[in-house]
Amino acid sequence: MKKSPVLRFSGLCAGLLVSVLASLPALAVETVEPGSLTIAFSGDMPGTGYQDSKMVGYDGEILQQISEKLGLKVKPALMEWSGTIASVQAKRVDVMAGTMGWTEQRSKIMALSDPIHYFKNGITQTDKTDWHSLKDLEGKKVGTITGFSFIPEMRKIQGLTVSLYDTSDAAVRDLLSGRIDAVIGDPPVMQYAISRNEQWHLRFNAFTDNNPDFPLLTGLGQVVFGFNKANPALVAAVNEQIQAMWKACEMRKIGARYGLTQDVWYVPEGKDLRLGVDRPADWTLPGCK
Repeated sequence: MKKSPVLRFSGLCAGLLVSVLASLPALAVETVEPGSLTIAFSGDMPGTGYQDSKMVGYDGEILQQISEKLGLKVKPALMEWSGTIASVQAKRVDVMAGTMGWTEQRSKIMALSDPIHYFKNGITQTDKTDWHSLKDLEGKKVGTITGFSFIPEMRKIQGLTVSLYDTSDAAVRDLLSGRIDAVIGDPPVMQYAISRNEQWHLRFNAFTDNNPDFPLLTGLGQVVFGFNKANPALVAAVNEQIQAMWKACEMRKIGARYGLTQDVWYVPEGKDLRLGVDRPADWTLPGCK
């Protein structure tokens, strides 16, 4: 039986409505300030910075692109590293960035994103030494940044004295002045600074150890963003964009602008400590060769 003109018209209108709705952008995710993504960051390059109304740095550019994809304006919240996690927990910001490594402890207090790149920790030192192992640091005075996850492991190294700093700049200044023997900081931050200051005569050696008793110091590191656990929709939306950027190898393109060209930043090698903690046992790390 033929449909009446009215029914055919109704069906056409319904089809057009479905098509229009499908073409509309998804509803914005809930954020601290509607329409904006408030980002806590410390300003350490090449991780994060803010210039010309945009996030810059490796972590910063990734968040800038994700914000634009989600239809959100970036709202910067520059602060000391030690205050970033507390700001996320207190819901003063939506996300924290700044080459933060994944740890099980952090996964209990924050929702941690999929990795945006990988790293291996190492020793920043003067070119008069060539240390590359945990044993090389025994009996030394070593600086690091307050709040870093591997500090308890540093304290387990025989005879090592830990000096804590609020910023990487302060730690490097004490290294250059001879007040400390070495620095263990964010690998990309250290390499970026050294590459632009040859007059410092510093070097960065990645740990050659693969010691299961020191997994955070010597194991595979994953750089992640931190969110409040009460906003899973935002975390899911950001992770979706991170996965899309990995598939397009966008992570390498961004990293190349900040001197991060080696495979170690983009090809995961080593045990994934997240499995069974904040990721299912069959979850696979993203990468780009």
